[in-house]
Amino acid sequence: MNLSGAVAVVTGGGTGIGRAVAEALTAPGASVAITYARSAPEAKATAASLGALVVPLDVADDKQVRRMADRVVGELGRVDILVNNAAVTHAVEHADLDALTDAMWHEILDVNVLGAFRCTRALAPVLRASGGAVVNVSSISAYRAGGSSIAYGVSKAALLQLTRNLAAALAPEVRVNAVAPGTVNTRWQTNLHGAADFAIRRATEEQHIPLGAIATPQHVAQAVLGLLGMDNVTGETLIVDGGKHIRY
Repeated sequence: MNLSGAVAVVTGGGTGIGRAVAEALTAPGASVAITYARSAPEAKATAASLGALVVPLDVADDKQVRRMADRVVGELGRVDILVNNAAVTHAVEHADLDALTDAMWHEILDVNVLGAFRCTRALAPVLRASGGAVVNVSSISAYRAGGSSIAYGVSKAALLQLTRNLAAALAPEVRVNAVAPGTVNTRWQTNLHGAADFAIRRATEEQHIPLGAIATPQHVAQAVLGLLGMDNVTGETLIVDGGKHIRY
């Protein structure tokens, strides 16, 4: 895929991995629309720095998703790339089953799985027309019994199955792949653990990572762009964790 002149939508594109992906896409000449649900100041600052379109969006609301799709196509003319990065979680100890409420389950699945489906569904006609590509941002928690909560891990595993199903449903015009990052040095982690605790967790984890360091948002963005450039690959997931998964 030639990124020069392409149009991309990055959900949750104001901070962290989403921002890094948006930056990586604009570097070779793509136009980008970034969406945000909670981080309005950061998203607007990111959009201003990249010359990107910024759209408020709750991916749990299908009407908002369809309005976003109409706006992006109306203002940018087409869509070639969709990166489903928007996600939520709740930090709940896995052994404390009672603490993981039905409301938490519904919110996490609605955003992390159905949100990606809604955005892909809304943009499918224009992605088909352009011969485009979708990359879903999953997690290493899709593969192992870890992460911020049971519901989060289940949602990210479901996202991988959604990736495979969409790859089949949208072929041959649209390729659909996923990335599954391990621990990434982002605000997401410091919000979950606190800066001091995360620093300790990071130092401990890096002792067991073959490449010696946790991922940065830019590492994940490299993987996203790599998948966008693989014209004969669909339905696949690329793990980005410095090789830690080979030692789990």
